Amino acid sequence: MKQFQGMRRKWAGLCAAAATMAFAGQAFAEDLLGQPTPGGIALQPAASVLKHDAIWFHNWILLPIITAITLLVLGLIIWIAVRYNAKANPVPAKFSHNTTIEIIWTLVPVLILMIIAIFSFKLLFRYNDMPKPYMTVKATGYQWYWGYEYPDQKIPEIISNVLTEEQVAAKGLPHSLYRLAASEAMVVPVNQVVRVQVTGADVIHAFALPAFGLKIDAIPGRLNETWFKAEKVGTYYGQCSELCGIDHAFMPIEIKVVSQAEFDAWVKAKAPAAAPAATPAATEAAAPAA
Repeated sequence: MKQFQGMRRKWAGLCAAAATMAFAGQAFAEDLLGQPTPGGIALQPAASVLKHDAIWFHNWILLPIITAITLLVLGLIIWIAVRYNAKANPVPAKFSHNTTIEIIWTLVPVLILMIIAIFSFKLLFRYNDMPKPYMTVKATGYQWYWGYEYPDQKIPEIISNVLTEEQVAAKGLPHSLYRLAASEAMVVPVNQVVRVQVTGADVIHAFALPAFGLKIDAIPGRLNETWFKAEKVGTYYGQCSELCGIDHAFMPIEIKVVSQAEFDAWVKAKAPAAAPAATPAATEAAAPAA
């Protein structure tokens, strides 16, 4: 009886520890919203409408199909290894084909691909069905940095470089953000549709931000576009995802999502000051003599 009670206490302790680790892991993931989680194997938490749709497609369509196929193949391998090894089956069967099996393994993959296609086309349409954008940002990939231009706000191109390890430390950022933090972030307002036009100035780059479910090529001479609607205020990180040269790993993408008031103040600070209107006296002085 005492032994049973001791085992029960051990199991209770293990369950409590597992629950604590699970909740701690969930909280840790929330703290790291918008950036990679050390040792993580899951997709980054969604911070936009498109990423929610992509995660649903992954978790409820792709993952069950992949899991079922993996378990089926593993089961067949184990069954064949046990049932048809040399000891259990000393005289091997001699046949060249089985029409029923061949029909099954032709039709089943076709049906699986059709199911994946139906849901993937819906997701693809969602990515291309852009709502009316609140603003446009043009992102240009260079070797090896990014440039952000705000045509609606009349803000000229802002150059965004990778921060060195010393600069990351000087800003009080964790070392894990080295090669993720940038000198200039793309600043956008929360809960607004942002159209991103992407191109390249030299070679092919790729604009990718996992928390928003974005990845689009930046091709010289071509203007691709995508969109997102950030749901939460915060800073989100991505990287160039197309091999583009020796410093490909040093092209971070940092998007800072702020409130509308903060965005308006940022635009006011970044926009070039308008030239003062000329006074009549100044106009007369500048006019050539008759």
